[in-house]
Amino acid sequence: MRSHFLACIFSLTLIGCSSSAVEQSQTNEAAGAASPQQVATATVESQKLDTTLSLPAQITPYEAVDLYPKVTGFIETILVDRGSHVKAGEVIARLSAPELVAQHSQAEAGLHTAEAQLAATQAKFASDHGTYLHLAAAAQTPGVVAGNDLQVAEQTAAADNAQLEAASNNVQAARESLRSIAQLESYLEIRAPFDGVVVQRNLHPGALVGPASGQSGTQSIVQIESVSRLRVVVPVPEAYVAGVQEGQQVAFNVPAYPGRTYRAPIARISHDINQNTRTMQVELDLRNADAQVTPGTFASVEWPIHRSYATLFVPSSAVTSDQQRTFVIRVNQGKAEWVDVKTGVTVNGKTEVFGGLQPGEVVVANATDSIRNGTAVSAQPK
Repeated sequence: MRSHFLACIFSLTLIGCSSSAVEQSQTNEAAGAASPQQVATATVESQKLDTTLSLPAQITPYEAVDLYPKVTGFIETILVDRGSHVKAGEVIARLSAPELVAQHSQAEAGLHTAEAQLAATQAKFASDHGTYLHLAAAAQTPGVVAGNDLQVAEQTAAADNAQLEAASNNVQAARESLRSIAQLESYLEIRAPFDGVVVQRNLHPGALVGPASGQSGTQSIVQIESVSRLRVVVPVPEAYVAGVQEGQQVAFNVPAYPGRTYRAPIARISHDINQNTRTMQVELDLRNADAQVTPGTFASVEWPIHRSYATLFVPSSAVTSDQQRTFVIRVNQGKAEWVDVKTGVTVNGKTEVFGGLQPGEVVVANATDSIRNGTAVSAQPK
C-alpha cells in the first residue's frame, strides 16, 4: 500500500515537470516570433541627375570614297600608293583609251566638214542675195526686169538663207561633239576629289577599268579617306537621348593613347531611334590636323546625362530582384513592404529608381528576397 502511494506521487511529479517544460518552450517560441529582424536602412533621396556615362563609339573618316574612272580604259600609270597624302585635284592615275583618240579625230574631221559647208553656203547666199537686190533695184524702172525673174531670185535667196542657218547648226553640233570627246578624254586623268590619304590601292598599270556600273568596274582603283577631320559616331541608348544639344563638348579617349582625353563638339544628331538596337546615332566632329587619331578605331565616350527634373535615388544594394520582379523593401510601420521599381542610371553607388516611392521614405539598405513581404523589421540607420 505504501509503495503504491509513492508511485502515484512520483507520476504526478513527472507530469507537472513535463507541463512546465512545454509551457516554457511555447513562451520562448512566442518571444522569438515577436522579435523583429534587425536591418540596416537608408533614405530615399530626390536629386537632379547630372553625370556622365561611358559609351562605346567608332571613329570614321569625315569623307571616304572609292575612285572609279568615268570611262573605260587601261591604266597607264598610277602615281600614288597606300599611305600617300593627296590634295584635292591632284592626279591619281592616268588611263589610255585608243578608241577615244579615234573618236576625237573623227569629231575634228566632222567639224572641218561642217565649217566648209557653212562657208560654201555663205558664199552662195551672198551671191544669190546680191542678185536679188540688183534685180529689185532694176525693177524700179518699168519694163526692165520681168516680175517672174524677180520672184525667182527672191525665193532662191530665201532658200540659201535657210541652208545657211542649217549649216550653222551643223557647225555648232560638230563643235559640241568635239567638246564632248575632249571632256571624255579629260576623264582619262583620275583626280583626288578632296584632301586625304590613300588607304587602299587595288589595281596596277595595264588593268582594264571602267565605271562602277560596268563590267570593268568591279574594283576601284584606289580608296581615299580624309584624316584631318573625323566623325566620332556614338550610338546613344534611347534612355539617354534627352537633352542632347548640338555644339555641346564631349570628352572621349582612344586605345592608342591611354590616359589622353580628347574633346569634340556634338555636330550631327540623327533624331531617329534604330528599331533593332534602340539607339540614336550622334556624331562628334573631331578636327584631327596632326592625324594622331586613326579612322576605324574605337573610342570610349564620356556621355553627359542631365535631367531637368528631380528623380529618386537609393543605394544600389537596396535594389534586388527575383524571377518575377525588381523591387526595393520599404520599412513601413515596422513591417517590410516590397515596392516594385524600374531602375535608371547608377551614380556613385546610388541607383535611380522609378516606382511607388516618395522622398524621405526608409528602405532596407541591403535588400534580399529572404526578407519576405510583411516581415517585422527593426530599422537601424546605415
